[in-house]
Amino acid sequence: MQARRLSIPDCFEFTPRAFPDHRGLFVAPYQEEAFVEAVGHRLRLGQTNASVSRRGAIRGVHFADTPPGQAKYVFCPSGSLLDVIVDLRVGSPTFGEWTSVLLDGTDYKAVYIAEGLGHAFMALEDETVMAYLCSEPYAPAGEHGVNPLDADLALPWPQDIEPVVSEKDTVAPLLKEALEQGLLPRYDDCVAYYEKLRSAN
Repeated sequence: MQARRLSIPDCFEFTPRAFPDHRGLFVAPYQEEAFVEAVGHRLRLGQTNASVSRRGAIRGVHFADTPPGQAKYVFCPSGSLLDVIVDLRVGSPTFGEWTSVLLDGTDYKAVYIAEGLGHAFMALEDETVMAYLCSEPYAPAGEHGVNPLDADLALPWPQDIEPVVSEKDTVAPLLKEALEQGLLPRYDDCVAYYEKLRSAN
């Protein structure tokens, strides 16, 4: 498995090797040895999620109070999607910036999103499946969002696909509003938490 550090600190892309034969295909999208070598600690598994989305569906930008936050290791077993990570950590050198990766059921790439980062994606075709390995269980009181259509963020959603957004994400605050409301994680708190995870490892 190949690992690549993305332009936003503390997120990585992983590309596994696939093994096709006359029966179909086998692939291991998550491999602990490669993950630990890249990230510096094991992935604590608190919950697994899966979503099925129609073409144009946008989910996110979601994040959680940190610590403990909720790190995510995501991949697309079927269909295709544009995965977007936004740095929402106040004080980060890349605050407000984003990076994106195409995930699909052909290459089986995966992305790791550390605690405190914002996560969103758009399905590029119907019946697109997203699988999530989450470091912590869902905790509604600590879950937040930023509007995925915020013009200031200018996320790279394809212009030829009509976005389909939930009511929850539509009414989510803009980035500047979330900052004013004190909802966003602090970079120093996140970095201290990452170091704690590495030390425990």
